[in-house]
Amino acid sequence: MIVCMICQVGEAIIGKDSTMLLQGKSTPETLERRIKELEDELQDPATKPEQRDRLRQRISTLTNGVAVIHIGGTSEVEVAEKKDRVNDALNATRAAIEEGIVPGGGTALLRCIPQLEDLEPDNEDLQLGIDIVRNALRVPCLTIARNAGVDAAMVVAKVMNGSDDFGYDAMRDEYAMLIDRGIIDPTKVVRTALQDAAGVASLLSTTEVVITELRDSKDPLLGNDGGAAALEEALGGMDLGGMGGMEALAALGGMGEMGGTSGSSSAQEMNEAVKSIPGMEDVEVHDIDSSQF
Repeated sequence: MIVCMICQVGEAIIGKDSTMLLQGKSTPETLERRIKELEDELQDPATKPEQRDRLRQRISTLTNGVAVIHIGGTSEVEVAEKKDRVNDALNATRAAIEEGIVPGGGTALLRCIPQLEDLEPDNEDLQLGIDIVRNALRVPCLTIARNAGVDAAMVVAKVMNGSDDFGYDAMRDEYAMLIDRGIIDPTKVVRTALQDAAGVASLLSTTEVVITELRDSKDPLLGNDGGAAALEEALGGMDLGGMGGMEALAALGGMGEMGGTSGSSSAQEMNEAVKSIPGMEDVEVHDIDSSQF
């Protein structure tokens, strides 16, 4: 058992940035006396501003309770997934406490569009930026409706014709007042998401180079060993002599004249070989001329 100056606690969780004391066993008189001392210190004119913030936090901690959530599951993966959901819910709750809530389902973003319509840009570039933001504000509601299997454009139009927190409940496939149904988003989350998206978009619009992932090494159209290896595998282990994917396809163009085979049978064989390569299922080979490569 850990003993502190005002009480006893049964458990202490000490982290890099914080310490949490659980299962407190203080007497009400001792706790009230400590809270009074902190309040007096908070009202002291000599207390620095940064100390005042810390005192407010300590008073809030002493005057409120702490909830312990026990999470269980049939496997470690399930428990980890549930923990992530609980953490997301806690973070969303903290954000809602800081700045409040707005209707969910993309409704709050749709309600911002009329404000954009009232803006008067000074040039065409600003107007283009306004149009981009206006279109982006429709996407969350549009995506939710599309995932629900309904006419997304009609849902967005009907929600925009409404007012306040009128929106689309995708789970029940109904239109309703969303706040009454508990379909809400923290204002801070919606605001920061929009600001971060605008920041990234503006950065990409002014950059000269964008780094992306490399194409799949098994892509037969790559001129490297990966493409040739995929072709060799599709052709039953035929040795292509270290050629790349495009070179190998070009070299195979003359196979129709080898072994006395006809052009039509060669094209049919090539179709079967090429279609067996991952990513080439829709490719149709009619005639292969090596001079084209």
